[in-house]
Amino acid sequence: MTRAPVPPFSWDDAVTKVRMAENAWNTREPAKVALAYTPETKWRNRSEFISGRVEVEAFLVRKWAKERNYRLIKEIWAHGEDRIAVRFAYEWHDADGNWFRSYGNENWKFDTQGYMAERHASINDVPISETERLFRWPSGPRPDGHPGLTDLGL
Repeated sequence: MTRAPVPPFSWDDAVTKVRMAENAWNTREPAKVALAYTPETKWRNRSEFISGRVEVEAFLVRKWAKERNYRLIKEIWAHGEDRIAVRFAYEWHDADGNWFRSYGNENWKFDTQGYMAERHASINDVPISETERLFRWPSGPRPDGHPGLTDLGL
C-alpha cells in the first residue's frame, strides 16, 4: 500500500505532505500518527533515538501526556526527490499550567511508498505567558484560514 503523495516529490506534493503531517500530529492520536512511518523508521527527536513504529507510538503517548493542549504548525523549508525539510512551532502547557512555544526543524526521508523512513528533529522550548499564545484553534487540525508560521512572524 502507498501513502500518497510518493517520491519523487514536486513542490506541491511536498507542501501537501507537510500539511498531512501537521494535521495528523494535531489529532494527538499516537496510533494514527505512527502509521505514517515505515515499520523500521529511525528517529532522532531532541536527544532521544527512536526505532520503529512501536517506539514511535510509545514516544507520542509520553509526549502528549506531558505537552498538554498541544497545537502545531509546520511549514516547508525545502525538498528533494525523497526528502523534505520543515520548520515548525508548537504551543503547549505542562501539568502546572506553564505555557511554552517549541521551535524546531525536521529533516524527513521517505521510502518509495511514501512512508517516512527517517526523521531528524531539533527542538527548543521557550517559556511564554498564556496571553502570548498564538495557536488558539479548537483541538484538532489547524483550520484552513488560520495563519501559518510566516504570516504569524514566527
